[in-house]
Amino acid sequence: MNVGLLYLLLLKATMTSFSGLASLPVLRSDLVVHYGVLTDRQLNTAVAAGRLGPGPAGNYVVSVGYLVGGVAGACAGWLAMITPAFLIIVLIRLLGSRADHPRAQGVVRAVTLASGGLLLSACVPLGRDAFTGALPVGIALATFLLTFLTRVDTLWIMLAAAGVGLIAFYV
Repeated sequence: MNVGLLYLLLLKATMTSFSGLASLPVLRSDLVVHYGVLTDRQLNTAVAAGRLGPGPAGNYVVSVGYLVGGVAGACAGWLAMITPAFLIIVLIRLLGSRADHPRAQGVVRAVTLASGGLLLSACVPLGRDAFTGALPVGIALATFLLTFLTRVDTLWIMLAAAGVGLIAFYV
């Protein structure tokens, strides 16, 4: 895939989401379904790899770029990840006090809800690929419960899941 096209697709994903994994449905639609340059499994792998590193939750866009286009793709992913922040800073400066207007806040709220709905829609096909037995389902359920019922840092949850996977699948 052309690196310029990859950048535009990744930029579309990051521009249509506001944080973390919210760009995942757009990435899946473009790169898995439409262009076929990734599989669901590769997208899951890129998300996991991106979530293991420090920094913003959207780092997985760089991993996706790397899987599709190597180092140049990773650079395209990084640029696509930071471009929206620069554009938002300019937009806030241009809007000034109008950003506090109830209509502007309503737009942001509605887009956030739509983003949540899109994220849920991506969970089904990606989960279908990941949930291949009782252990993966158990890991996902434990992760869900630990995330919502405790204050355990997600880094420790990811490391514990990696340890369980290492023991279960390679020992």
